[in-house]
Amino acid sequence: MRRREFITLLGGTAATWPLAARAQQALRVRRIGALMSIAESDSQSTVWSSAFERGLTDHGWKPGNDLKIEYRWANDENLYRRFARELLAANPEVVLAVSGSSASALQEVTSTVPVVFMATSDPVNRRLIATMEKPGGNFTGFIEFEPSIGAKWLELLRKIAPNVTRVAVLRDPTRFSWRSLVTAIEKAAPSLSVDVTAIDARDAMQMERAITEFAGNANSGLIVTPSAYSAIFRERIIALAAKLKLPAIYYSPFFAADGGLCAYSPDMIDQYRRAADYVDRILKGEKPGDMPVQGPSKFEFVINLRTARLMDLAVPAGVLEVADRVIK
Repeated sequence: MRRREFITLLGGTAATWPLAARAQQALRVRRIGALMSIAESDSQSTVWSSAFERGLTDHGWKPGNDLKIEYRWANDENLYRRFARELLAANPEVVLAVSGSSASALQEVTSTVPVVFMATSDPVNRRLIATMEKPGGNFTGFIEFEPSIGAKWLELLRKIAPNVTRVAVLRDPTRFSWRSLVTAIEKAAPSLSVDVTAIDARDAMQMERAITEFAGNANSGLIVTPSAYSAIFRERIIALAAKLKLPAIYYSPFFAADGGLCAYSPDMIDQYRRAADYVDRILKGEKPGDMPVQGPSKFEFVINLRTARLMDLAVPAGVLEVADRVIK
């Protein structure tokens, strides 16, 4: 073959390379991080990460292809700082923070990388943002609970267990949101003829003793408010409430799925998908400081009838009718 014919053939071959191969060479892989608030072995870990990834897929991203997600799973507050540093070392373009503690840990290690937080309460007092409407800086996201939900927990507990007149509120006294939540419960208590007592959740043994002592009196109930400790100890809390036949309402549906009596909360699947929307917008050039912090838009009321039967509790028909999900 002559040299000119060979060069002509080589040029023609290059022009006919498969389009997919050339597209793959030009593909830009974007990197994001996710600092989760539970252990990877937790039954909810796959549910939550899948919801986040579906949200990204809805915007045209292909996790594992044009988008690499680096996860870190922390069910211990001591791990947040370490994992925050590890995620930042991977040079992500944006990081998802799934709790106030994870957001604060990320704030300690970056003032430039965009962070989308969720499952976070009172981000202004945490000094994550300047204002809800105009966050400024590199943080934005979604608050988990507004104080009014505390009154709703008390109202639903009284509806599902009408005999309850004394309620213990399990709280983490170091959490920013507990005061506003407990205040909302206390304000609603007189109109519902209920006395309210606070119990700390930071020490498992002390918590169990306090709940057991409280449940020794008739017509008692329990409200479990959000905290890293109540999530870590949830199996123990659920088992103790069942043993004591103590009607309890929880802040997340995974308590009800694991055997808790009932739960009322923002729809976490919806929050992950909305967080994915913010991540998408940041990857496409928007600045987090210009994106307003939003509250929950969907709520879910879950009742576990199996647990109710074990507790000899007859759930009123009207309550079952308003439940979004009933575990039978």
